[in-house]
Amino acid sequence: MFFFFFDDNSNKPDHNNVSEAILSVIKKLMDGVMNNVLFKHPFIVEDFSKDKPLYAALVPNEIWKGSHFERRFTTPFGKAWQSLAVAVGKTYHGQCGQEVKVEGLVGKESLRRIQEVLNKLETRELSPNWNEELKYILEGGGQPIPVTVICDILATNNTTGKTYAFELKGPLPNSDQTKVSKEKMFKLLAMQGRPIEEAYFALPYNPYRIKENYSWTLPTRWFDMKHDPCVLIGEETWNLIGGEGTYQLFINEVNKLGKHYKERIYREYLGIEPPEGFDVDILR
Repeated sequence: MFFFFFDDNSNKPDHNNVSEAILSVIKKLMDGVMNNVLFKHPFIVEDFSKDKPLYAALVPNEIWKGSHFERRFTTPFGKAWQSLAVAVGKTYHGQCGQEVKVEGLVGKESLRRIQEVLNKLETRELSPNWNEELKYILEGGGQPIPVTVICDILATNNTTGKTYAFELKGPLPNSDQTKVSKEKMFKLLAMQGRPIEEAYFALPYNPYRIKENYSWTLPTRWFDMKHDPCVLIGEETWNLIGGEGTYQLFINEVNKLGKHYKERIYREYLGIEPPEGFDVDILR
């Protein structure tokens, strides 16, 4: 079995280190966004009016300027989750990497059963039940077949020696990527010698606030999003990757940074004074 990590850190983790890791990733992201919208690709009214005169004639420039910023914010932020997970994972577990290759042997019958389960879920012949599905697959066995899986996030705890795999997706994943993640998780846990202690389908935050209210339907063909033990959403995700309290540390750091960057965006990008109450904490 082979594991490749980008780096490791065997220091004993603490909340200060986790906070610093979160701060570093978010600050780097926001500094990059600000540099992009202010200097590299600023919103130029004359160019926009020339390229899209109908839009410019009907809608105030301020709306398009906001849209210009949004596009240059959401794309890099979507990629920041893995960087954030690696940063806090190294601090807490000791070893953590993204896009990590795991090679192992999986029984031929277990591989067949993985496809059987996925096919039945796709046609809704089965309803998702992680524990029952995994038990059925592990009982398959058979001739060992070499298998390679690329994990979104792989963390090994230096104290316990246990390794955890995370398929880290956006809060509203589509059906295809969810299916791929589930297949990867099955293969990891079916490998001979069980090199992976647990595999999780992990979402960075919950737009529905609490897990019981999560109602995005696309991944529900593949997972019972509210009850499968392999599904982590929001606080569950970060507390397992970075240790108990990591999610609250994330909220605290984002709220603190938000005050600074909101002020800069109002003054430097929008060219207006921040309104009263702009610095109120949003995340809770």
